[in-house]
Amino acid sequence: MQLGCTQLDCENLAMDSALVLAIVILAATAYGTWHKISRGKIKARNNHDAAFTSEELGSALGAQATLVQFSSAFCQPCRATSLILEQVVSKVPDVKHVEIDAESNLELVRRLNILSTPTTIFLDRTGKEVARAVGAPKRDQVINALNQLQQI
Repeated sequence: MQLGCTQLDCENLAMDSALVLAIVILAATAYGTWHKISRGKIKARNNHDAAFTSEELGSALGAQATLVQFSSAFCQPCRATSLILEQVVSKVPDVKHVEIDAESNLELVRRLNILSTPTTIFLDRTGKEVARAVGAPKRDQVINALNQLQQI
């Protein structure tokens, strides 16, 4: 009975292991690249079926637009997103920022298909969703989205 492997078997095993490792690294790199590219982008939505009400938000809608941020207590990107949105809202008239705790509003989270935090929903003056950002959007992206929203 021989323990171990012959030189040819060991070389084949090493090649197979290297191939598996290369495939795993490639898959992880592809996922990481996709995740980085897709997070924080503001995407237009045509979800005009129902509008948010001030009762759902716990606050009145903004005269021009409302930024509804879904966040959670231990979410570091949520804090950064909140700061960015507050800074933008302070400089843009008639726009309001409302932060909703996702953990306390699970029914609303499920209804709106919020899959991760932070998620920011851009509402027009009537409360209809016109855009959504999953992840932390950049300040310039938020300002551009608001400019487009105010032109509607």
